[in-house]
Parts: sequence; structure tokens; C-alpha cells
Amino acid sequence: MFKHWRSDVEAVLTRDPAARTALEVILCYPSFRAVRRHRRAHWLWTHNMKLLARIVSQRTRRITGIEIHPGAQIGKGLFIDHGMGVVIGETAQIGDDVTLYQGVTLGGTGKDVGKRHPTIGNNVVIGAGARVLGPFTVGDGVKIGASAVVLKEVPPYATVVGNPGRIVRQAGKKPANADLDQVNLPDPVKERIESLTRRVEQMEKCLQRRIPQECEDCQQECCDDCLKNRKEEQKDEDL
Repeated sequence: MFKHWRSDVEAVLTRDPAARTALEVILCYPSFRAVRRHRRAHWLWTHNMKLLARIVSQRTRRITGIEIHPGAQIGKGLFIDHGMGVVIGETAQIGDDVTLYQGVTLGGTGKDVGKRHPTIGNNVVIGAGARVLGPFTVGDGVKIGASAVVLKEVPPYATVVGNPGRIVRQAGKKPANADLDQVNLPDPVKERIESLTRRVEQMEKCLQRRIPQECEDCQQECCDDCLKNRKEEQKDEDL
């Protein structure tokens, strides 16, 4: 129960710029308290004192707003930022140096038996309000965007956004530290909408020409969104 004390404190000091001292973390951070109490509850659970373990778990939920089932397996250096509304299921497994933001759920889909909850690798960051549901593995170094709903396995060092979760980036090398940037994530839906908007604007310009004009005489013939160019590209692909 006590071997992870230092790593739990260092996780908060390293990843939360508001944390000033170790004493402040120990006395004031609900995530630190929830993780420490879970380690006690997990010890009770593994030593066949399951009712007492559940009592400790439920008291922790009332005190911190963080619900961790005593059967969950948690590695060293877990940091739950703010933490209110975080739920971690019974068969969930969490690796080392993982960061969870408020409102994260590591749950099941309701139809599995045995192993029902996800396995989270090392150095994973899961954004606020994200849901990871099911008995699959999230690889090392994965970043899951805020409010994403992940329902299937994620390879290492990938970035997942959206509902349902889509892999929008997959790095080929391990980052030096956990990447806590939750703002500059790719948005494939936005990119597609912007592309469609440009095409609609080009079509409107073509339709609004007031005098007959051949495509060869159009000043926008070389534009990437020119309909003629797109038709020719499609024809070449078909051939």
C-alpha cells in the first residue's frame, strides 16, 4: 500500500502547474486521496475482505467524487486532475503515469462477463468527459480527446477523438513525457466541412457568371476546387 507514495505525489507535482508543494498535494488534492484510499481498498479486496473494501471505496466516493472499484488494478503515478465524476470499473487495469481528467469513465458495455473493463497502457492521457467502454486494450502513449467515446482497441501512440472514437493521428515514436495538450487535436469532421464549403463556394461562382464563358477562359481554372479539374481527376482514376 505504501510503495507508490512518492510516485503518486510526484505525478501531481509534475503534471499540475497549480501544485506547489508535496504537503499541499497530500492535504488538499482529492485525486491523491482517492488513489491512496483505493490502494488500501484494493489490498482488502485481494485479501478476501471484500465487504470492507467496498465500504472504503464508497466512503472515498462520497468524500472525493471519484469512484474506483476496489478490484481495479492501478499502477504507479496515476494523476486524476480535479477528478469529480471519474468512474473506474472493477476489472479495469491502469498502467504507470496515466493522467485522467474529470468525468472520465473506464467502464463496460453491460454485455460482457469476466473481464468487462478496459486495460490502459503506460503514459496515457484521457481528456475530460471521455468514455472508454469495453474489455479491450488502449496502448502506451495514447491520447484520448475530451468527450470521446472509445469502443474498440487503440494502438500505441495514437490520438483518438469523436463519438464514436476515431484514430486521427498515430505517431511512430514514443514521446519523452506525457503529452498533456488537449487543445491542438486534429478534427477530421471540421476539415471535411471546410473542404465541402470551399467546393460549394466554387460552384456558386460558376453559377453566378452573368455572361457565357468557357472553362478555358475562367480565371479560376487552376483552382484546386475547380469542378472541371475534379471531373478530369475522377476520369483518370476510373481509367
